[in-house]
Amino acid sequence: MSAVPLRNNRLAATDIRSVTVLGATGSIGDSTMDLLRASPERYRVEALTANSNVEALAKLAKEFSARFVAIADSTKLADLRAALAGTSTECGAGESAVIEAGARPADWVMAAVSGAAGLKPALAAVDRGAHVALANKECLVCAGDFFMQRAAKAGACILPADSEHNALFQALASGNRDELVRVIITASGGPFRTWKPADIEQATLEQALKHPNWSMGQKITIDSASMMNKGLEVIEASYLFALSPDEIDVLVHPQSIIHGMVEFSDRSVMAQLGSPDMRTPIAHCLGWPDRIKGPAAKLDLAKIGQLTFEAPDFERFPGLRLAFDSLRTGKGATTVYNAANEVAVAAFIAGKIRFGAIARLVEATLEDWIRGGNQGPMTSADDAINVDHVARNKAAALLPQIALKAS
Repeated sequence: MSAVPLRNNRLAATDIRSVTVLGATGSIGDSTMDLLRASPERYRVEALTANSNVEALAKLAKEFSARFVAIADSTKLADLRAALAGTSTECGAGESAVIEAGARPADWVMAAVSGAAGLKPALAAVDRGAHVALANKECLVCAGDFFMQRAAKAGACILPADSEHNALFQALASGNRDELVRVIITASGGPFRTWKPADIEQATLEQALKHPNWSMGQKITIDSASMMNKGLEVIEASYLFALSPDEIDVLVHPQSIIHGMVEFSDRSVMAQLGSPDMRTPIAHCLGWPDRIKGPAAKLDLAKIGQLTFEAPDFERFPGLRLAFDSLRTGKGATTVYNAANEVAVAAFIAGKIRFGAIARLVEATLEDWIRGGNQGPMTSADDAINVDHVARNKAAALLPQIALKAS
């Protein structure tokens, strides 16, 4: 059973909602804090976390009078305490402190800690039945089965904060689960949408970071250029909404105005539209079940003029095909997909491999994982983290030979 709230399963909003932001200094955290800043009468900050940016975390803690803050880098606890001297804010450092932040009694939690490090803090919020706005892909890509099972068992409300999944969440409210035919996740196509495969192979870091529509962090921008990001979104959608791979389609939509669509049995297709601004889906999660005023630009379709669509090209973007393959394989394959991609992207940024080798390293790691018979059910965060660790080591070991191969 899905822990994503469906139609007629609304939870009552409170006058003042207590909020925790896991990953408060990242791009999603920035957008969330911007929305909180605009409605101080509606929200109270319980806890904030950051990876290593003490200065930014302390500044936010003071601005929002946070009750607790945690820095993931355990060597920076003294710096954090010094920065918050004279305040009533409690401080912590290291993994346990970040998990504690997730366990603090907030009504609503933004789970935006990137990577596998975000899994345990998000589970801490899930296990106490909180509203969890999910912006961390790894929670589902690495541990989707048991993450959603834990959420359903605890009565947690999972709210999709990614623009595409939030669009599907809104569109799904137009019908019942047994009426659904398929969901359609849109993709901009990134900067290489019209490039020839041979040119994509040699793309530079500077070119990969020039996304035509979205302003995002370095890793996710490169993932968008390879369409690995869309592959991760396919995997997330499967777990979020209990969908089979055959119920998920991807459609390239360069304007990034339609973020997701749902087709029902009567062939009605419901779509969610909006300007490309992450504050829109975050605002939907923050206000749910109500809607709050969002700061994104008003959508002017007349000015945009036209919306266009294309089928995804698996030759240009093999990473998308690999996502469907890993989802069908199951038993840890999606965890391997994500881990190998992170190793590959880091290698590309460091100049160790060409852009086209990102997908090849992911494919080689997946093939090695399947040949080794390592697949098995994952029933805990530690299981998922162990698979992630093994996959990273394998990808790192395969990296030299992949780097030497021609396209």
